[in-house]
Amino acid sequence: MTLDDLRVFVAVCRAGNLSAVARELGRTQSAVSQHVKRLERETAVTLLERRPRGVAPTEAGRILYEAAADGITGLDQALRRLGDLARGEGGSVRIGTGGVTVRHFMAEAIAAFRRRHPAVSLEFRTETSSRRCFDALLAGTLDLAWITIGAPVPGIEQRPVVDLPWVLAVRADDPLAARPAIDPADLTDARLVRLPPNSLSGARLDAAFTDLGVRVGSDTSVADWDTALLLAELGLGHAVVPAVPSLRTTPDGPLRLVPVPALPPLPVGWAVRRWDALAPLARAFADTVGEQTLSHLPG
Repeated sequence: MTLDDLRVFVAVCRAGNLSAVARELGRTQSAVSQHVKRLERETAVTLLERRPRGVAPTEAGRILYEAAADGITGLDQALRRLGDLARGEGGSVRIGTGGVTVRHFMAEAIAAFRRRHPAVSLEFRTETSSRRCFDALLAGTLDLAWITIGAPVPGIEQRPVVDLPWVLAVRADDPLAARPAIDPADLTDARLVRLPPNSLSGARLDAAFTDLGVRVGSDTSVADWDTALLLAELGLGHAVVPAVPSLRTTPDGPLRLVPVPALPPLPVGWAVRRWDALAPLARAFADTVGEQTLSHLPG
């Protein structure tokens, strides 16, 4: 049993497909299969069972997978840190983000962190959903991921940083722009610019409207909050978006942001494998983002 055998086995369990892992690792499917067979010979149990669309771990396979996945992630983190020490470098932090996360939550924090740690490499990877961030964390390819906080996920720790209130973005000449606040009931049958359907923030907003008995429609959908704001500014629709710390309007500008206080705030923050195993540099970056985010909240 080798470390490579375990790495391949963990990858197969996550992908549920031998050929997909073979393509990812640049190996033949036969070579991938041999790693699994070697583990099965040494453990004397069947680790994988075939399914109509791939493979899945058996009960014994799940036991090995859970132990190996945790061990490999910790070992990889240790090897990265040892490599940084051997090269005399400052190390690196790998961060998973959404499409607009860096602009709205991290711009000033990155600058502040860079001043404190000029030799550290910051590696940002854009993911399209919290689920993909979780997969990358479990695979050990990320140290941190900025997410919308949601239901517990096995093997992942989520740490809220801030609760974001919702605002209605409208043009300054819209009749709703002069209101001090909007009641969700006033948006019944409104045609809103829809947030990404695969995003947790969009799902949270839809659920909030449903819980309040408010029916809204949409004839436009966007990939991120910035695009929703642009369409609202152009007068092409109304958009309900989280009031992120960097979101600002000017009295003479074309856009107004009207609070919608009855909607439950959106919790956002960090996801990691284990906070107690997080490298000091990654923890320092997470703390810097948290400090900068909280310092820009109103009041």
